[in-house]
Amino acid sequence: MLKLSKNIKFIISDFDGVFTDGSIYISEKNEVQKKLNFKDIMGVSILIKNGYNFGIISGESSNILNYFKEKFNIKEIHGGIRQKGIVLKEIMDKYNLAPEEVLYIGDDINDISAMELVNYRIAPKNHNPILPFKVPNLQITENQGGDGAIREIADTLVYLE
Repeated sequence: MLKLSKNIKFIISDFDGVFTDGSIYISEKNEVQKKLNFKDIMGVSILIKNGYNFGIISGESSNILNYFKEKFNIKEIHGGIRQKGIVLKEIMDKYNLAPEEVLYIGDDINDISAMELVNYRIAPKNHNPILPFKVPNLQITENQGGDGAIREIADTLVYLE
C-alpha cells in the first residue's frame, strides 16, 4: 500500500505511461490515438473535488491534454516538455510549495529530474525498471499505468489514509 501524507497539496503527473499503458495507436492516415481508462479520469475528479490541485507535465504535446484542461479546469497542463524538473520547479515556486507538499507521478527516466524535487514520488507498476535504482524512496502502485494507477493514488489520499 502507498504511504502518503495529508500534507500533500499538489499532484503533478506525467501523462504517457501513467494515464496510458504507453502504447499509441497510429491509423493508416497517421493519426495518433491513445486509450485512457475511466478509472483514472475518475481519480482526477476525486482528487480535485477533495481539494487537491492537479497538473500534468508531459513530454508529448497532445489534444488529449486539452480534454483534461477543459473538463477539470486544470491550470497547470504542460505538453512538449523535455526538462520536466524545470517546469515542476516553476510550479512549486508559483504556488509556494515545499517538497513535502507535492506528489509527482512518472514512469520513465525523463521524470527523474521532477521526482528529485519532491518528497513523494510514485511510478505505476509498469514503470521503466531503471527508476528504482535512480530514484530513492520511489513508491510503486499495484496498478499499471493506463489501468487504474491514478485512481489508486486518489483512493489512497482521499479514502484510505
